[in-house]
Amino acid sequence: MISLEFPWITTLILLPLLACLLIPLIPDQEGRTVRWYALGVGLVNFLLTLYAFWHHYDWQSSDFQLNETYSWIPQLGLNWSLGVDGLSMPLIVLTGLINSLAIVAAWKVSHKPRLFYCLMLVMYSAQIGVFAAQDLLLFFLMWELELVPVYLLISIWGGQKRFYAATKFILYTAAGSVFILVAALAMAFSGDTVTFDMQQLASKHYPIALELLAYTGFLIAYGVKLPIFPLHTWLPDAHSQASAPVSMILAGVLLKMGGYGLIRMNMEMLPNAHIYFAPVLVILGVVNVIYGSLTAFAQTNLKRRLAYSSIAHMGFVLIGIGSFTELGVNGALLQMLSHGLIAAALFFLSGVTYERTHTLVMEKMGGMAQEMPKVFALFTAASMASLALPGMSGFVGELSIFLGVSNSDVYSSSFKFVVVMLAAVGLIVTPIYLLSMLRKVFYGEYKSGLIIEKYLGDAKPREIFVALCLLVPIIGIGLYPKLVMQTYDVKTVAVTAQVREALPVIAQERSNLYSGTLRAPKLPNAQPQALLGVVD
Repeated sequence: MISLEFPWITTLILLPLLACLLIPLIPDQEGRTVRWYALGVGLVNFLLTLYAFWHHYDWQSSDFQLNETYSWIPQLGLNWSLGVDGLSMPLIVLTGLINSLAIVAAWKVSHKPRLFYCLMLVMYSAQIGVFAAQDLLLFFLMWELELVPVYLLISIWGGQKRFYAATKFILYTAAGSVFILVAALAMAFSGDTVTFDMQQLASKHYPIALELLAYTGFLIAYGVKLPIFPLHTWLPDAHSQASAPVSMILAGVLLKMGGYGLIRMNMEMLPNAHIYFAPVLVILGVVNVIYGSLTAFAQTNLKRRLAYSSIAHMGFVLIGIGSFTELGVNGALLQMLSHGLIAAALFFLSGVTYERTHTLVMEKMGGMAQEMPKVFALFTAASMASLALPGMSGFVGELSIFLGVSNSDVYSSSFKFVVVMLAAVGLIVTPIYLLSMLRKVFYGEYKSGLIIEKYLGDAKPREIFVALCLLVPIIGIGLYPKLVMQTYDVKTVAVTAQVREALPVIAQERSNLYSGTLRAPKLPNAQPQALLGVVD
């Protein structure tokens, strides 16, 4: 029997990375053996993830578990330090599922298959490393490692404007990564000890100016990845040019790295600065929702419409993170998981449609429901989940966020009213542009100029399998959200409590914090004796 000392997280990170090194040695002419090998590695890693978390992870603990720490480069203070908690564990499971299904979705890749599947496995490894790293330098290295495969996958296997899209992606994300490094160095060298360990960094006491600067740096970096308006412009280009499997990972996992970083570092490690920035996050979230929804409605390209839809949905994540409530932060994490599944399904099905029509322009489509009834049914189900139909995961996530910000005792009634009313615009516009998308693609008369690959026909068993593997958990979470929420509820409660404990301190020190143009929260009145620990 394997002991609890087995390095589970290290295994999950290194298995895909080491496995890709053997791909050049596999005798294969057309990529058939390579794709089965890559799928086998992905499935084994995913099953190991499920086994490790099912048997060795305690859902009722908010502490880091399955911890591993090895000295790597002591001269730089860099340690191979890993661990998981309620914030990272569900995202690692999501990463395993999406990456495994993306390999199945890429089954027909014939152009440089060895390089393609090798890059997919490297990206898989780096994503787990980002969510599991407990050393800030290691986190930065994993974050950077993930960028290279995405750039190559878009620039080699993308559309006609793939070089422009890939270059824009790498410039935006690499520039944002610099802010992670600068903020990490500032926090590490602050105080008497120099460390990059996240738990030790979280326990340090920083000058408020330094904390605000570090928070700003992280916000810019994660704002690019999330993405937050106006740092979003790389995303529609990347999605429109990337192949369907890459878009699945891009929307299903990579965007969630931004939300994870905001909760892990901005909120948990810098709670004082979060009190200053929380209203800003809520406002940026509202802007994302309205801008993403209205811009999505104006898109004629199928994947660009879905890309702007992702921007809108990630705006709800920002609102939840800035809500100051357990329910809001819970909803933000649930929205990340839900959107990962829904967006992966929609981008996969858009790829299935493109394979048969060779176009993404919706005006050139029409009447395809009769030609491809199975694709139509699957696409409709995923779209219903995206517009937050009750009974599906999207509804639960957005409802939790709305209730969280509405019940916040920190924000004023007028601020909450404006936020809810403006965010509701997204709820109104989302069904319009999604149903309009379905109407243009599947309803109406069949366009005479549209040539459908008849030999491909309707959705094949492989394609139905991938779609159902995403739709089943979407419906399962929608009907029984506790299935997922219990895995991280204890952690989100602890993080929110940590922020709320700092509220009286900030209220005492900065009573006029929100005076002026931004009159958002009403910080609770502090009791000076309580702050000093004096009890009558």
